[in-house]
Amino acid sequence: MNVVDSSAWLEYFGDGPNAPVFAKAIETPDKLIVPALTLFEVFKRSCQLKGETIALEAISVMLQGRVVELSASLALDAARLSLDSGLALADSIILATARSQNAVLWTQDAHFKGLDNVEFREKQETVG
Repeated sequence: MNVVDSSAWLEYFGDGPNAPVFAKAIETPDKLIVPALTLFEVFKRSCQLKGETIALEAISVMLQGRVVELSASLALDAARLSLDSGLALADSIILATARSQNAVLWTQDAHFKGLDNVEFREKQETVG
């Protein structure tokens, strides 16, 4: 199973240099877990950059995976994870979601570098 962090979704939708890496997880929707929080983050940022129509198109792709809502137990697991690792709220919720589903987290967010079950790719600067 795979969870794709918001940074990786945005890289994929923006056709950035790391998009092919994240496509492996995104383009296998039967193995894709989508934390509800990533819907918020991707929709908001996509609206800012490209407008609501494009943002809704992105969300329709994300909804092909299985959305996991933030439950009370998941929130507590994320809080413990945040205390132990120093991760911020959103990052701890996304990682806790991945761990609750025995999934690999795909990301280019450096906060996750070196953590177990994280497929980290260094963010590449776009040329031009």
